[in-house]
Formats: sequence, C-alpha cells, structure tokens
Amino acid sequence: MALIVAAWLAIGYRWKYAFAWLGLLGAASVAVALSKIAFIGWGIGVRDIDFTGFSGHALMSTAVLPVAIFVALLPARGAVRACGVAVGLLIGAGVGMSRVVLNAHSVSEVVAGCALGAVVALAFVRIAWRAEAGKLAPAPVAASLAAVVVALHGVPVPTQHWITEIALELSGHERPYVRAIWKVKRYTVPDRRTELRPQERAAA
Repeated sequence: MALIVAAWLAIGYRWKYAFAWLGLLGAASVAVALSKIAFIGWGIGVRDIDFTGFSGHALMSTAVLPVAIFVALLPARGAVRACGVAVGLLIGAGVGMSRVVLNAHSVSEVVAGCALGAVVALAFVRIAWRAEAGKLAPAPVAASLAAVVVALHGVPVPTQHWITEIALELSGHERPYVRAIWKVKRYTVPDRRTELRPQERAAA
C-alpha cells in the first residue's frame, strides 16, 4: 500500500511528495528494525515496561492507512481529509492493539509503534496538505489500494526471520535473545560449548 500511495503521489501530484512519503516511512522502518536487532542480538530493551522493540505492525498500520486515505481524499475539502486521517489513525491503532490480543507484542511496544506511525502520517499530511489538486479522482486511488489489500492478503513476508539473521550475524551469537527468559532475569545467550556434554566439551 505504501508503494501504491507513492506511485499515485508521483503520477497525480509531484515527485517531491512521493519522496517525502517514502523517506519518512523508510526512516521510521529503520528505527523499528534497529530496535528489534538490538534486542534479538544483544538483549537491549526495557524490562520494566516489557519493551523489546517497536511493533512493526503498529507502525505500518498507523502510518500507511491514514496517508492512504488522505491521498485518496486530496481533491476533497480540508474537513473531509482531516476526518479521513482521523479514521485511518483509529483503524491503525486497532490493528496495533490486535497484536497485544494475539500476544505478539506487549502494550508498550504497540503504543510506541502506533506513536511512531502517527508521527510519520501527520508529518506527511502537514507536508502535503496544500498540494495542488491533481488529475486523480478518489475512486481509482481507493480502488487500487483495495485491490492491493485483497491480492496480498495472507501473503507471508519473512521480515522477522531476516531481522533475526541480521541480528545474529552482527552480534556473533548463535541464538537470539528470547523475551520469556529475558523478562525474568539477566539473560546471557548460551554458547554452543556450554550445551555440550563434558566429553564433547573436552573434544571441542
């Protein structure tokens, strides 16, 4: 959806808006990835609030949905656009909280992700608020976004696996830090040698 939004911005408005949108979202995505890498690779987090990194789902939902609705409604009056952005933020927050219900993230991680996504969305809305009306009507923009959602629904993207591989490569650890153990004590990733039987350790 983010890429489709950028395409519509480039086609119907100005390239600078597409670059601004992708730049803001890209910077926030890097922040999310770095927070996850820091925990998976080195166990860096905040135990008191059960924070191991920004929720990527929360970020993307609260950043992309409001902007997608905003771009579809750009030809409309300001009040209509503002309502669309508000609706997008509410839906995005709902998507984020579903991660808590599914035990995929803690409340602090979802709140942080939603806050970061909202900053991205509102920053872009402010940049593009006075964009000159282009040749695009709301219908084709909305239809293309809906088509992408339907076509890609349920298609897995192994981003967590990629992040884990990067974290282990950078940290040099053989296993990632695990939330359950990290929460209850100061946790050190076990070295392979400590898991071997005495005779195997001697041989190693």
